[in-house]
Amino acid sequence: MSKDQDYVIPELLTDTEWLQNNLSNKDIRIVDCGYWEAYKRAHIPGAVGITGDHYFKDPDTNRTFISNPEQFSREMSELGISNNTLVVAYDDFGSLWASRLWWVLKYYGHHSVKVLNGGWKKWLSEGRQVTDVKPHIQKTKFDPVIDKGILATAQQIMDTDRNNPEKILFDVRSDEEYKGENDRGNKRAGHIPGAKHLEWLNFVDKENSMMFKSAFEIAALLAPLGITADKEITTYCQGGIRAAHVFFVLELLGYENLRVYDGSFREWGNRDDTPIE
Repeated sequence: MSKDQDYVIPELLTDTEWLQNNLSNKDIRIVDCGYWEAYKRAHIPGAVGITGDHYFKDPDTNRTFISNPEQFSREMSELGISNNTLVVAYDDFGSLWASRLWWVLKYYGHHSVKVLNGGWKKWLSEGRQVTDVKPHIQKTKFDPVIDKGILATAQQIMDTDRNNPEKILFDVRSDEEYKGENDRGNKRAGHIPGAKHLEWLNFVDKENSMMFKSAFEIAALLAPLGITADKEITTYCQGGIRAAHVFFVLELLGYENLRVYDGSFREWGNRDDTPIE
């Protein structure tokens, strides 16, 4: 498995050597969470690709909120993922989309999931085998069981006492988005009042296949923000994707009281009743 880097829950990750040795394991479903066109060009042998929305968003909400249970059940069935499948997720951008799939699966009650640390970049850098062959997928049955405790709504955030130091909103967008210099097409720009800020990219090593930094390095980044494992942390970004990545990072470090504001600024910045700084 992945070298633990002093993570509290290292089993959330796996590494390229382990995956290489388990490519023929029929009980594993490897999922390339990147763009379909890139998947078609080349991918890890045996991996399935996502033909639809790799953010797993509900088109009936203009892709603002998570896929509903029926949509997600169908999507997992088409990928050959059942409630008993061990899922190994990877991508080519710092596990951004892989950790989104991990979080959505967690929301729908599936915990047998690992993220490939370093993903496609590390796999390629090590000269491992790639293919353009798409595997045959036997459709399965996936029964979602919702865990509402890991998802925050706009109303819950508005009802939270932002002066309570035990409850932290964590904005993981770029500096420009946080400062309101990039509105991302929203009606309003800025950030939720009182939110702490650090861009998600700080938690991966850009010089080393965008692998996750060590627990020590991550903790050192979080300490000045007062983000510690005893607090209630709600992450947000523009659409809940980067927020899910940082949720994953915090869970690696053993944080337990975590939520993703899935609507994020795509919702918050386009409502008229939400406060913005």
